Amino acid sequence: MPHFEFVKSSYSGGNAGQECVEVARNIPGTIAVRDSKTADGPMLRITPKTWTTFLKDALGPR
Repeated sequence: MPHFEFVKSSYSGGNAGQECVEVARNIPGTIAVRDSKTADGPMLRITPKTWTTFLKDALGPR
């Protein structure tokens, strides 16, 4: 299994209950996303193209 280097979302807070998601982009061709409160839990693996589409849809027009 590849070693994913997760980074917390800038929206995650430092207090309990304010955590969010972590994203790993260090493996070519794969974006991994997981719940920062459950680091040992499941992760979602998607392609960079899918991640870009998700971000565009989530952030909306700028």
